[in-house]
Amino acid sequence: FGNINGFKLNGGGAFDGEGNAAWRVNNCHQTFNCKKLPISIRFDFVENAEIRDISSIDAKNFHINVLGAKNMTMDHINIIAPKDSPNTDGIHLGRSDGVKILNTFISTGDDCISVGDGMKNLHVEKVTCGPGHGISVGSLGRYGNEQDVSGIRVINCTLQQTDNGLRIKTWPSAACSTTASDIHFENIIVKNVMNPILIDQEYCPWNQCNKQKPSTIKLANISFKQIRGTSGNKDAVKLLCSRGYPCQNVEIGDIDIRYSGADGPATFQCSNVSPKLMGTQSPKACSGPVTNLPQ
Repeated sequence: FGNINGFKLNGGGAFDGEGNAAWRVNNCHQTFNCKKLPISIRFDFVENAEIRDISSIDAKNFHINVLGAKNMTMDHINIIAPKDSPNTDGIHLGRSDGVKILNTFISTGDDCISVGDGMKNLHVEKVTCGPGHGISVGSLGRYGNEQDVSGIRVINCTLQQTDNGLRIKTWPSAACSTTASDIHFENIIVKNVMNPILIDQEYCPWNQCNKQKPSTIKLANISFKQIRGTSGNKDAVKLLCSRGYPCQNVEIGDIDIRYSGADGPATFQCSNVSPKLMGTQSPKACSGPVTNLPQ
């Protein structure tokens, strides 16, 4: 669906991507040089749009891709694929302004929601995610023509049995120097989630980059507030910021994440960041390995 103003899609139907036959040949999560499989539903340059009460099942690639949208609401969307299905991001968004994702259930093999470059003013509320790879801003910095990200708000959501939780990821040796700012996560329940809170500025899957060069993506004005529940590993909070461009103005408030594994207790790691602490933090803030900010 493309280049439409006033677009509406509803009615309770399902888009079945029949991805099972294609997943075994999908290696795009391992290499740059891969054949791109089709995305189930694309919304390109739609404005004043309402997408309600639809389902996407077993996508070959992304379930839903949003590009160049303005003033768009997605409400009561169901997205389902096996947890081992590769690259099946639930909703991927980029270069759009004013998108809402509400009252949505996503269970898939990759990010439930992934935010690409150029995204502005995204509101995510009452989304249940899991299994999957959590809710991610990024990855950012892989390509040279990327745009800034700003105004991302994720509130009143539940993540369960996901490989990551609330994540911001940027590439080292980035191909561009952009900024991601005004990103806020609030009132989130995590249930047995691996890496519940993660800033990763050394994101380099399958060693496709040079980790010796720090990420040139600037992260600023970020908050994690009222995040509570259980972690699937001891790394409850990891703020791994760029040594070249340390994170600025990161707020942590009222974190209560428990871990009961044999290698516990839960840890809160900081690298190249001095977070502003509000309320209480469990685990104790920056209780793991700490790297000091450069002088």
